[in-house]
Amino acid sequence: MSSSAPALLVLEDGRTFRGEAYGAEGETFGEAVFATGMTGYQETLTDPSYHRQVVVMTAPHVGNTGMNDEDPESSRIWVAGYVVRDPARMSSSWRSRRSLGDALRDQGVVGISGIDTRALTRHLRERGAMRVGISSTERDPEVLLERVRSSAEMLGADLSDEVSTSQPYVVPAVGARRFTVAALDLGIKANTPRMMAERGIETHVLPATATLDEVLAVTPDGLFFSNGPGDPAAANAQVALLREALAAGIPYFGICFGNQLFGRALGFDTYKLAYGHRGINQPVLDRTTGKVEVTAHNHGFAVRAPLDAVTGTPYGEVSVSHVCLNDGVVEGLELRDAAGRLTAFSVQYHPEAAAGPHDAAYLFDRFVGLMDGAGRGGDR
Repeated sequence: MSSSAPALLVLEDGRTFRGEAYGAEGETFGEAVFATGMTGYQETLTDPSYHRQVVVMTAPHVGNTGMNDEDPESSRIWVAGYVVRDPARMSSSWRSRRSLGDALRDQGVVGISGIDTRALTRHLRERGAMRVGISSTERDPEVLLERVRSSAEMLGADLSDEVSTSQPYVVPAVGARRFTVAALDLGIKANTPRMMAERGIETHVLPATATLDEVLAVTPDGLFFSNGPGDPAAANAQVALLREALAAGIPYFGICFGNQLFGRALGFDTYKLAYGHRGINQPVLDRTTGKVEVTAHNHGFAVRAPLDAVTGTPYGEVSVSHVCLNDGVVEGLELRDAAGRLTAFSVQYHPEAAAGPHDAAYLFDRFVGLMDGAGRGGDR
């Protein structure tokens, strides 16, 4: 339930919205972004990739299924703030254990409700993602605006260490263990090792600071880089690790942030999108199959690579494997050796999307095939 306390939202360009406090009362700052999913708000809230972002929900009615104990993608809510138009007055799902408003309040997430989220979303589409402040303690928009403009920017932010696990842990395979994968946790979602486990993969989740020696210590059949927050241009240590792994011939699969770092490791630049892709309705063309997938996205940065050219690298030849049909943004890369064999690949979107859609789940099978083709793994 929303509170009767008034709240204020101010964007860094001065646009102001007034509403009511939702969740915790107080003040918060972050990058304002919008998410277009009609469902899956619990997965969005608990996705570490949203660290330091204030999420605007385009769906007008949010919270009607409450919050449960089965669907979170991590152990906590990561968004810096939450913006909704109409909060649900009650939770109607049999799995619900608490209301969305209570969960936000209990975890100290400052939000605002009762504002025109359509107008706010249109503003962000026209002007681009920008810094924002939400406050239920400050009444003067000019004063809040000063604090917004002095808050941290997403460009240049290195955030993986802030969301990564502090200690390695193992997610065992379901049934017989066929492969072992070292997964670098840059903000990994719980459903990723779960989907690997279903395919006989034992996943060793490592901190974002892991070295090549620590990766090799688990005797991996493959290396995986997860999704995560921040600017890929700032993640130099992870790019260096990936280059070492590619030089060692370890099969690689990357998702989202892992795609951006793969691009950097291969010599491409990354850049910040105007307002990013966030939602569960993005059409992507898999150029290796010619099929169009409806996919889940959450990224504000992308790889700048030639769409219709093959580029030589020290590790083989790289090409763009997936493209977003909305705007032509690079959505995947694949690396092949001199014989044309696939040795590494990545996608910008989320094949592990727990709330759906599930069109891209086959990419985990492609990873299995990659490790199998490299002569790695086998029943153990």
